[in-house]
Amino acid sequence: MLSKSSSIPLDRHSRKGQIFSLPLPTLVSGQDAGGKDFQERTVLFYISDSGAAFNLESLPPPGARLKLAIDLPPSLAEDKSLKLIINGRVALIEAPETGSGRQRISLRFESRYIIQAEEEH
Repeated sequence: MLSKSSSIPLDRHSRKGQIFSLPLPTLVSGQDAGGKDFQERTVLFYISDSGAAFNLESLPPPGARLKLAIDLPPSLAEDKSLKLIINGRVALIEAPETGSGRQRISLRFESRYIIQAEEEH
């Protein structure tokens, strides 16, 4: 298991501030506004070195700490099944679009992340 500072880019070829717009399958865990633990699968539609955005049915409160387990694509994971484990705080919650029960959550990353093999997760 490796532990790195988020000041190191997620991709060896990226620059500080680079945005990654890959659809990345992710497991989000944390507590909802009622204090109940949840785990929910979603897909990141935005990720950078400072944060990420995704939709959730669960509603965490602003400032809540969430844990993301992001499935890294084989091209970034050297063809291994790796996950990026990163924590962050809810920075923004946007109301769901009409007909959707999923809120858009913007998460600001905290200072550390872990990359681990799938079987360790």
